[in-house]
Amino acid sequence: MKLPTSADEVTASTKQAASWFDQNWQSWVEGGVRIVFIVVLALVLRAVVRKLITQLVSRMGRPSEDEDEMMGRLGGLLANSGVVNTERRQQRSEAIGSVLRSVASFTILGTAALMVLSALGVNLAPLLASAGVAGVAIGFGARNLVTDFLSGVFMIMEDQYGVGDEIDTGVATGTVLEVGLRVTKLRGVGGEIWYIRNGEVKRIANMSQGWGTATVDVQVGYKEDLVRVEGLITEAAEQLSKETPYDELIWGRVKVLGVDSVATDSLVLKVEARTTPGRSAQVARALRQRLKQAFDEAGVKLKDEAVTVSATPVAAVPAADIAAPSALSDPASPQSAAVKPIPAQSVEQP
Repeated sequence: MKLPTSADEVTASTKQAASWFDQNWQSWVEGGVRIVFIVVLALVLRAVVRKLITQLVSRMGRPSEDEDEMMGRLGGLLANSGVVNTERRQQRSEAIGSVLRSVASFTILGTAALMVLSALGVNLAPLLASAGVAGVAIGFGARNLVTDFLSGVFMIMEDQYGVGDEIDTGVATGTVLEVGLRVTKLRGVGGEIWYIRNGEVKRIANMSQGWGTATVDVQVGYKEDLVRVEGLITEAAEQLSKETPYDELIWGRVKVLGVDSVATDSLVLKVEARTTPGRSAQVARALRQRLKQAFDEAGVKLKDEAVTVSATPVAAVPAADIAAPSALSDPASPQSAAVKPIPAQSVEQP
């Protein structure tokens, strides 16, 4: 660029600059106003959307008046039943709200950034093409991560399990410690911690939703009166269901399903009780103990004793009286002579 050296050149350069500025200042102001408007609109829209999502999440996590009344009446009966669980609902709604807020912010701010670049006159075609190629490459390389993320989102939205649930994922069984969008953390029976990718879970068995079943096999003698035994079982189960804490753990009447197997000396009756989810083992152990006490008091045998036939013992006869005589006991016998040692012979000296 040549610098002006005379007054005329300076005047001409000044006029050119003024003319160029006069021609472009309106577009500059228009572009600046447009950029400011886009940024302000994006921020306002983002704040409004996040607030709406927060209100929706809080409404999802807040129980209705009917559920409050139900919780007040039933207390801990439905605490882990999957029917009424406010804490679980709040955790699920918070996780969904976090995902929705992140997606909304990324979408709104990303669109605003592209509009600002367009207002500045940047050609977006190469940028979008490069972003598309990069997105395909990243998506292909991180397909497992995307699968885990999407699986985690649907698991949370469908409320398949939550913190504190006993689940079986096929590869591990335990108590859920943490539910993430990519990984689920379990505490195993032996105390070990399992980290399971959500995309690898093909099936889930949740033992903490709905209700559980306590099954007890009761063995009695073959000759026992089954009507009497069933009456004892029903009476002991009803007494147990009226005591604390089993009055909340046992749902409904304990059922005697009937004879499950027959042997030569015993019968096996199957007893079933519907329980609070996750407490079936505790109820089954308590029911076995009560049935054992009831059977002992009523004299019910668990197994018929085998009948043994006793015979009259034969008097013992000394072995010397019945044993055959030995030929070696007679010194004159050929057998005794054959086993005698050969006497030593003296050798004469010449």
